[in-house]
Amino acid sequence: MHLKSIQPKQNKCRGTGIAIGYGCGEPQIYRTYGLGHGCKCYQKWLVNSDAGKEKLNRSIIKVSKPRTDLEKAEKANKDRTKLIYLLNNTKTACHTFVKLRDYGKPCISCGTLWKDDFQAGHFYKAELYSTLKYDENNISGQCQGCNLFKDGNESGYRDGLINRYGQLYLSDLDKKANLGNQSQHHWDRETLIDIRKYYQKKIRELKK
Repeated sequence: MHLKSIQPKQNKCRGTGIAIGYGCGEPQIYRTYGLGHGCKCYQKWLVNSDAGKEKLNRSIIKVSKPRTDLEKAEKANKDRTKLIYLLNNTKTACHTFVKLRDYGKPCISCGTLWKDDFQAGHFYKAELYSTLKYDENNISGQCQGCNLFKDGNESGYRDGLINRYGQLYLSDLDKKANLGNQSQHHWDRETLIDIRKYYQKKIRELKK
């Protein structure tokens, strides 16, 4: 015995509820708000009525939101990558200048005679005092022993700054370190670009 396939019942296209007044009366199988899809009444209601436009806009937003979120995430990732690249470039320019400026001078913190492997060592640590990270007054040529293995040799560094530049120099540096919440400081692109250009100019002047 063969069962007859059940055919969907056709009903007239009549706008009901928020779509009232947009039906054409033609028999249709598939309908929304009483409007037939085959006769295009539903599409006309979407683009011509306030309620339809609102529904259409909600659908567009719903479909496009995942793509929008992805684009925002990609842009944020690119911005972070560019900022990291700029931070590293600024650091390179700053440290290159310091090592050129202090070339031939002994280690600021222990007096070891200059070597080509001397590093740019911070008096106030860059990871704790962010605003002094690129401050040339906070950075000096330092031997690897003090910078890497003696945690910067702070006491020797302090004496070295006084002996080389004087007490007032160190006092001014201490004041800078005590300004604001150092750990919460965030660098922006424009400031980093200006700092990088500043040190690149000073490097050129030293190489003349």
